[in-house]
Amino acid sequence: MTYSYKTKGTCSQRIDFDLEDNTVHNITFIGGCNGNTKGVAALCEGLTVDQIEERLKGIQCGVKGTSCVDQLATAVREALNSTLKV
Repeated sequence: MTYSYKTKGTCSQRIDFDLEDNTVHNITFIGGCNGNTKGVAALCEGLTVDQIEERLKGIQCGVKGTSCVDQLATAVREALNSTLKV
């Protein structure tokens, strides 16, 4: 299933991705640092929600208290949790 997550506190405005069971695919950041977000998307392709969360959760960009990658970890966890409630 395809998900869109509106980011908070980052240069990127949205993250789109597919979640199949517990595996994340086709990550696209809208906005943000183009090269960095494409690199993160490529590195996270095919990882599970837990793997993404372990690696990226809590990473901050400057004094923002979050980052695009931290928002990705939040987004995939929220998506997985929403599928578990169905």
